[in-house]
Amino acid sequence: MSVIALGLNHTTAALDVRGRFAFGPDQLAHALRGFRQRLSRVNEVAIVSTCNRCELYMGAESSAVGPAVDWLAGLGGVSSKTFRDHAYLHEGNAAARHAFRVASGLDSMVLGEPQILGQLKHAVREAEAAGTLGRTLNQMFQRSFAVAKEVRTSTEIGAHSISMAAAAVRLAGQLFEDLGQTKVLFVGAGEMIELVATHFAARGPRSMTVANRTLERGARLAARLGAQAMRLADLPATLGEFDIVISCTASSLPIIGLGAVERALKVRKHRPMFMVDLAVPRDVEAEVAGLPDVYLYSVDDLSTLVRSAGEKRQAAVAQAEAIVEHGVQSFAHWLDQRGSVPLIQALHSQTDEWRAAEITRARKLLAKGESVDSVLESLSRGLSQKMLHGALAELHAAPTEQRAQLAQTVSRLFLRRVPRDPVNGA
Repeated sequence: MSVIALGLNHTTAALDVRGRFAFGPDQLAHALRGFRQRLSRVNEVAIVSTCNRCELYMGAESSAVGPAVDWLAGLGGVSSKTFRDHAYLHEGNAAARHAFRVASGLDSMVLGEPQILGQLKHAVREAEAAGTLGRTLNQMFQRSFAVAKEVRTSTEIGAHSISMAAAAVRLAGQLFEDLGQTKVLFVGAGEMIELVATHFAARGPRSMTVANRTLERGARLAARLGAQAMRLADLPATLGEFDIVISCTASSLPIIGLGAVERALKVRKHRPMFMVDLAVPRDVEAEVAGLPDVYLYSVDDLSTLVRSAGEKRQAAVAQAEAIVEHGVQSFAHWLDQRGSVPLIQALHSQTDEWRAAEITRARKLLAKGESVDSVLESLSRGLSQKMLHGALAELHAAPTEQRAQLAQTVSRLFLRRVPRDPVNGA
C-alpha cells in the first residue's frame, strides 16, 4: 500500500474551476462515505477542501487513482480528462512531501500562512469521525503537523506575513483615505470572516455589521467585535449603506447578485464600493466586477499582493524545505518498516507454535519420569532443529549459482555474535 495525494489548487486551476470542487464543512462526512461506497477497496481516505485547494489523500494501491479521478470529476460535473488537465498526482514519498509542504504553508498562496494547518486538522477529524482515516494516513498527517510546528518555530517563514485578511485591509486603505469613516459589512460568520473582521476592527471603522443566514451565530460574532448583526435575507435592501463588503460563506451559489449591487450603487450615488469575495465557489457574481464604482477582488485577485510579501521571506524557504525533507525520510522509514509487520507477525506466530509444541512434549517426558536435565536438553535441541530446518533445507535445495548469496544471508541471520549477559558475565 502507498500514500496517494490527488487534487487541484490555486496554481493549477482558476477560481471558477476550484469552486466546482469545494466541500463545505458539513459536506465532508457525506463525501467521505460516498467515496468509500464507490471505492470499497480503499480503506483510508481524507479530503482537504479550502478556498485554494481540494485534495484527496488515500492509503491505497496505484490502481485506485483512476476510479478516484472519475469520482472527483463526477462530483465537479466535469469529464475525467478535464479534471486531469487541472489536477496533480503524488504517490509515496512525493505525496508525503506534498502534505508536509501544505501543512507548513509552503504550498499556500500566502507563503507561510497559518490557517491551512487548522484546515488540515479539521480534515483529519472529519475522516476519523467517518471511519476513513486509517493508521497510515493518520501517521502521515500527525507527522505533517509536527513538521509544520518545527518550520514555524525554527524559521522566519511566517514572519511579517500578509494574510488574505491583512491584504483586504491594505487594499481598502488604498481606496478610502480614512477607514475610520467607512461602514463595513461582513457576510458570513466563519473563521475567515472572523479573521478579516478582526483586522478591520483594528482600524476603527465607523460601523461594522455581520450578516449571516443564522442570526444567532452572526450575533455571537458581532458581540465579540462590537458590531451589529442582521439576517442575510435583509442584505439586498441594505447593501447600499455599506462602503466595504467582505463575503465568505459556504453557499454553493452566489448570494450577492448583479441586480442587487446595481440597486445599491443607485442609492450610493457614485460613491465607491469596495468588495472582497473570499468564498469558493463565489459569493458575488463575477459580472459585478464590470460595474462602475465597484472594486471587487476575489481570492485569486489578492494573490499578487500577498505574493510580493512572500518574496521577502524566500531566504527562509530553503531551511523550511530541509525540515520537510527530513520529515519525509522519517515517514518513509516508518512506512518501510510497516511493510515488514506481516512477516514479523508470522515469524512470532510460527516460533510460538514451535515453543508450545516443545513444552508440551517436555511435560510428557517429565510425567514419564525423565530427568530434568535430559528433558531440557531435548527441548533445546528440538527448538534449535525447528529454527534451523528451513534455512538448511533452502541451502541444500538452492541452485549452485544462488547458493553463495543464500549462504551469506543465512550467516548474517544465524551466525551473529550473541551479546554478553552483563549480569551473569556469559
